[in-house]
Amino acid sequence: MRIYAVQLDPVWEDKEANLEKVGRLLEEAAPEPGSVVILPEMFATGFSMNLNRTRERAYGNTEPALTEWARARQIYLIAGLVRNAPGGYGFNQAVCLTPKGTVLGRYVKIHLFSPGGEGQTHLPGSNVALWDLGQILAAPFICYDLRFPEVFRASVRQGAEAFIVLANWPEEREAHWETLLRARAIENQAYVIGVNRCGRDPNAAYPGRSMVVDPRGEIVADAGREEKVLAADIDPREARTWRERFPVLRDARFL
Repeated sequence: MRIYAVQLDPVWEDKEANLEKVGRLLEEAAPEPGSVVILPEMFATGFSMNLNRTRERAYGNTEPALTEWARARQIYLIAGLVRNAPGGYGFNQAVCLTPKGTVLGRYVKIHLFSPGGEGQTHLPGSNVALWDLGQILAAPFICYDLRFPEVFRASVRQGAEAFIVLANWPEEREAHWETLLRARAIENQAYVIGVNRCGRDPNAAYPGRSMVVDPRGEIVADAGREEKVLAADIDPREARTWRERFPVLRDARFL
């Protein structure tokens, strides 16, 4: 099963420029039908709290573009965007489109990044999600969620075999990014695909380092620091086989 992580350097709060950039990167990468293509958190604007720039309008271009890319290339396409929430707030969301261009599911970020003021402009989600990507059951998460292992274990108890983490994770805490991705893989015996942005915005620099980690915690692919599309193959049977051979999850106790 082939995964494509689109490590983007977004143009700050400029959806049209970022849609053009993603379109070019997809054209160059030419993902094969049936594969999974993943874009970072708030890919179309960067991690901005300015809802006037980030929130999707009723007749906006972002989600229609995602739908067309998914349908035209016959891929599963996962991307981070912001949608309306009650009371004038936003939902920081991951959406998954199927190869037919239909919405498979949406996930709303559960843990809002209080040091960045995210809770002042967004409402949190309250449920994990599980998406059937054809060959593997995957649970999506967004950036700060990575620091909270409880939600990852909750999704495993519902059957997750892989985690997809969309992020705007800053360079200042790059070591935490790698460590936590590997920890979530090891403790849950699951694949972890972390898709981070690179470059810089008005608030921070970002290291990229999008990566694929196998169920034993080994890094099987690392995008480095530049804008690129990282392609990697995963074996959907690997998590199931490892869980049978080394039954850590079977021995877990919940107090």
